[in-house]
Amino acid sequence: MTDTRPLALITGASAGIGYELARQFAEHGYDLVVNAEDERLDAAARTLRGTGIRVRSVRADLRTREGVEELLAAVDGLTVDVAALNAGVGRGGAFVDTDPADDQAVIDLNITATVRLAKPLLRAMVARGAGRIAFTSSVAAMIPGPCQPVYNASKSFVQSFAEALQEEVRDTGVTITSFMPGATETDFFRRAGMAGDTRMGTSKKDDPAQVAEQAFTAIMKGEKKAVTGSVKAKALGTAGKVLPDGVKAAAHRKLAEPGTGKNAGPGNER
Repeated sequence: MTDTRPLALITGASAGIGYELARQFAEHGYDLVVNAEDERLDAAARTLRGTGIRVRSVRADLRTREGVEELLAAVDGLTVDVAALNAGVGRGGAFVDTDPADDQAVIDLNITATVRLAKPLLRAMVARGAGRIAFTSSVAAMIPGPCQPVYNASKSFVQSFAEALQEEVRDTGVTITSFMPGATETDFFRRAGMAGDTRMGTSKKDDPAQVAEQAFTAIMKGEKKAVTGSVKAKALGTAGKVLPDGVKAAAHRKLAEPGTGKNAGPGNER
């Protein structure tokens, strides 16, 4: 890390939106601390170093208390100018059918780790009167999620949490941004068991580079909330504000229910 370049912390940075966010910050002259729990992080960090900035990679599983503490220890003593808390995971399937351990993993990463990381980072920013925190929310935050209930609820938490913090830090010099992608071409649906046999998993998805570029702009402008991605995602965000919850829930079920995808059938991931 250097004294002349600002520093950004990005979680979930080995691929997808997180990697593209890291690339945006690197191309705009930020040194980076990047985190993910998988082996692709090292390759991502090497590529990011090719832009001429310094990158510290921290492989740690944020679903665990130890992983959160390891990441916080890595930035201890550093001035984090921007923290993009992006790491997240989902799990498809009806609530009665999913493994409780998978449900808990969604809660541990999307909610618990987000809270544990945000507190010390935000305290330091408020103390010095400057800084930016970004949360990867989702248009799912506005939609009850049959066949994806814990994930959608976790993003509702993130969205509410971000909006509450925005009011708390008003006039402190710190900005809080939540950005809300729609379905994006990442590993999310494969990891959630929704890639092959759900309409949502097999549909055309947004480009993570486009999502990240729009998110970066919103973060740097200090915008409170931004629906990011394609026109389709923005339309979904608009619809989410006005449609009744029951209508949204029924529509979500048609997209997320196992057996609705183009490749549904025996042998496909559930």
